Amino acid sequence: MAIKPIKVSQLNGYIKRVLQSDPLLGNVSVIGEVSNLKHHGSGHIYFTLKDELSKINCFLGADLLKDIHFEFAEGMEITATGYIAIYERGGTYSLNIRDIQVEGIGNLSVAFEKLKEKLAKEGLFDEKQKKSISLFPHNIALVTSETGAAVKDIIKIIKNRNNIVNVMIFPVLVQGPNAAGEISEAIYKVNELYPQTDTIIIGRGGGSIEELWAFNEEIVARSIFASKIPIISAVGHEIDFTISDFVADKRAETPTAAAQMAVPDISELKEYIFTVKDSIHHLLGNKMRYYEMSVAQYNVLSLRAGLADRIDNAIYKSDHLKKEMENKVLSILSEYKNTVEMSKQMLESLNPTDILRRGYVAITDRNGLIISSVEYFNKGDSLTASFIDGVMDCRVEEIRGENIGEK
Repeated sequence: MAIKPIKVSQLNGYIKRVLQSDPLLGNVSVIGEVSNLKHHGSGHIYFTLKDELSKINCFLGADLLKDIHFEFAEGMEITATGYIAIYERGGTYSLNIRDIQVEGIGNLSVAFEKLKEKLAKEGLFDEKQKKSISLFPHNIALVTSETGAAVKDIIKIIKNRNNIVNVMIFPVLVQGPNAAGEISEAIYKVNELYPQTDTIIIGRGGGSIEELWAFNEEIVARSIFASKIPIISAVGHEIDFTISDFVADKRAETPTAAAQMAVPDISELKEYIFTVKDSIHHLLGNKMRYYEMSVAQYNVLSLRAGLADRIDNAIYKSDHLKKEMENKVLSILSEYKNTVEMSKQMLESLNPTDILRRGYVAITDRNGLIISSVEYFNKGDSLTASFIDGVMDCRVEEIRGENIGEK
C-alpha cells in the first residue's frame, strides 16, 4: 500500500504536535556547558548547551532574562529547565528555557567577573563618581537583615561611638532569590522618602559565595550607583569582595568597620577638642606675654627718650650738613675768585694804556683808525701819534723799512 506524500510543513507541524504532547519533553532539565552565546537585538539570548558527546540549541526569552540573577557567560555550566520546541520554518528544534541554575562555585566566579567587567566599562566603578562620606552625620540608614548579627553589631558600635546619631533600619532579605530585589528597593526608598539621610550602610555578615550572591547582582549595583546618598558597602569578612563593594562610595571590610567608618567617636572628638583648647590657651598666653613686653617698650618715658634721641640725631645731621654746605660754597667761591683774578690779569696785560705806559705809541690815520704797518702810509700823509699823556699830529716825511722801498 503506497503512502501518500505530505508537505514539509505538514511533517514539521506533526512533529511539533508530538513534541508538545510528550510529558518528558514538555518539562525537561538539562545539564551542560554554555557556548556560542549570542544576544539578539530584541533582548532574546540564543546559545548552545553541550557536553562531551552532543549539543542542543537553546532559546532564552527577554521576558525571562530579568529573573536570571547573574551575568551569562561562555563556559558556564548550568542546569536549564524548559521544553522542547520546533521551529517549523527551519525544521530545527531547541530547548526553550523557563529557568536556569548555575552549577558550582567556579561558574559563579565566571558570572562575577563577567558582570564586573561589564559595569567597569560603563563607569560604575570610577572614583570620580564616588561621593564623600559625611564626617558628622545626623541620620544613618541600615539596609540589612533585621535578625542578623550584623545589624546588632552596627547599632551597638554606632551608639557607643556617637549616641547623637539617628539610626533607621530598613529590613531586607540578604540571601535567596528575592534578596537582591529587596535590597535595591530599600535603597531607592531611602533616597525617595528620607533624602535627609547622610549615609546608607548596606551589607551582611559572612557566608559562602552563594549566600553573598545578592550583593553581586546587577540590580543592586545599579541602585547603589543611582543613589544620591553616599553608600558604604559592608558585605561578609575582610577577604570577601562583592560587586556592591566596587560600586559603593566606600567599602568596609566588615559591618563593624562600616559602623566605625560612618560616625566619629564622640570621646575621641572631646579628647581632640581638649587638646586643641590647651594648645590654643598656651599659644594665646605666649602671644599675650609678647604683646605685654612690646607695650612696655612703648611707655611715655621710653617714647620721650626715644623722641629726644631722634631730635638730637636730626640736629647733629643738620649741623653736619650745614658745615658741609658752607665748605662747599666757600670752595666754589674760591675757585670762581681765582678764575676772575686770572681773567683780570689777562685783560690787564692786554690793556693798551699799559703798552703806552711802557713807551709805545699808537699811530692812527686821519680817520682815527690804528695803523699797524708802514705800508698803509705814503710820504706826506698825516697821522696822529697817541702817547700816555696826550696826542701829537705828524706828517710822513720818509718811510723806511727792511722790506719796503722808499716811497
